[in-house]
Amino acid sequence: MLSSRPHLMPAAIQLSFLFVASIAAGALNALAGGGTLFTFPALLAAGVTPVAANATSTVALVPGSLTAGWGYRKEVGSQSGRVLAFLVIPSLAGGLLGAWLVPVVGDALFRRLVPGLILGATALFIIQEPFRRWRERRTKEDEARGLHDLNLWGLAAGQFVVSVYGGFFGAGIGILMLAELGLMGLSNIHQMNGLKNFGAACINGIAAVYFAIYTPVRWPLAALMAVGSVFGGYAGAWLAQRIGERMVRAVIIVTGLGIGLWMLVK
Repeated sequence: MLSSRPHLMPAAIQLSFLFVASIAAGALNALAGGGTLFTFPALLAAGVTPVAANATSTVALVPGSLTAGWGYRKEVGSQSGRVLAFLVIPSLAGGLLGAWLVPVVGDALFRRLVPGLILGATALFIIQEPFRRWRERRTKEDEARGLHDLNLWGLAAGQFVVSVYGGFFGAGIGILMLAELGLMGLSNIHQMNGLKNFGAACINGIAAVYFAIYTPVRWPLAALMAVGSVFGGYAGAWLAQRIGERMVRAVIIVTGLGIGLWMLVK
């Protein structure tokens, strides 16, 4: 079980640590997704309780999701109105249900679930690369399918399930949505990324609204980390060119496995 005793960390170091973690999360979301793997453990290390850390992390990362969704609006295309309706409605409903479950579960049970959530999110991140290669092979082998080829009711059902998980914790939802869109028949990666980002914005946005009303969001920390996540998102492309995606992925995987296993032992 994780200790609930706050960590003794000087305020200046704590704020700097959280700001750097949010920049890394924003950059990670821009590169591949999974920024929660940085922000959530960082908040725990700063002494924030698990439920409050989850809520604060979600609120802090919403601006990055909204920016990414808006940036992909042209990629989704003009045929997207009906598809977005089948995507947005289950995203809002599932995200709200998942967020509602967090305070219902409470700190004690959520604390026990944290290692499994982090290890599960890390596992999703690990399979992202082989999934990307499969997706690229599929795109080359098959003709690109349009949005009109999607199984919309299947998409809505799958998105609802992903959204419940996303509202509850959130790390790895991008990977799940890309897999879901591929299974539903879409092969255009630009459209898939666009739909994924709009879906993530809806899930995180509705969860953030619920958390803001019903859970103890640490607002000063959320505001600081929101700035960091936006900055990190813009810096993500620059960072990828300097250190390479492979190195970023390796750091994330080692960090996620290490944090998850450490929390499991604790």
